[in-house]
Amino acid sequence: MKSFVGRNCSSIVSAVVFAVVGALAYGSNASIATAEGTLEKLQKAGVARVGIGNEPPYSQMVGGSTVTGAAPEVAKAVLKKLGISNVEGIVVEYGAMIPGLQAGRFDLVAAGLFMKPERCQAILFSDPDVCGSEGMMVKKGNPHGIYGQADIAANPDLKVGICGGCIEEKYAAAANVKPQQIVVVPDVPSGLKMVQDGRIDAYAMTSLALYDIQNKTGADDVEIFAPAKDTPIACAGAAFRKTDVAFRDAYDKALAELKDSGEFGEILSKFGFTEEATKQASRDELCGGPNT
Repeated sequence: MKSFVGRNCSSIVSAVVFAVVGALAYGSNASIATAEGTLEKLQKAGVARVGIGNEPPYSQMVGGSTVTGAAPEVAKAVLKKLGISNVEGIVVEYGAMIPGLQAGRFDLVAAGLFMKPERCQAILFSDPDVCGSEGMMVKKGNPHGIYGQADIAANPDLKVGICGGCIEEKYAAAANVKPQQIVVVPDVPSGLKMVQDGRIDAYAMTSLALYDIQNKTGADDVEIFAPAKDTPIACAGAAFRKTDVAFRDAYDKALAELKDSGEFGEILSKFGFTEEATKQASRDELCGGPNT
């Protein structure tokens, strides 16, 4: 299993190599969009072209025309607040998203494109909207107070289930969890069953996988804590051209309103993500500095 931290990493090279090329290709269109303002142009048209990936639950196209997924659904709600009621989804590979954005193929990207310093040099990001995190599944009520691997290490009587050879094994070792406390679990359904049966006290896995199995099975005798303590957070945001500072800033303001209203958390929960994870890291932290 690959760590979520490595998702869509191939586009970093593309972002750097094509940054100048994409800007040149955008050419005269950029001057037109800037003169009027991209946001104003989209508000007049009532529709925005949105670059998405075909990678559910982050983003996907259903039935050839319906744009959905955690990132696009958040974007649609934000754009609606900005007076843009419709979106046109354009499916593109992650490695082509930044060059395509710079070349004017779409007006923004809403695909779960993770923030990385290299990408932040080429494009603007909104505040975090979809974050990948590690989680801990425990029995309902969390009788042992387990919120991370350190809690397992602190009590030698506890056992944690992990995927053999997965990143969770590294996090357990870093927290000084003893080998005899670790139980290798073959798959996510087995992890759920072992927690329910009391064979393990916690199951460590990506929060996305944990929420997915709980939703699919309707298991109400377990609960999930995410992000797990002392594990990294990888966050995405809507992406904009460097010339669209005003558009990005207006988007951020509407996104903050969406979060305050509670609608943001409701959207994320439908796709197995949590609002809490988006509060663990800021754009400046993820970009390694201001994203301007």
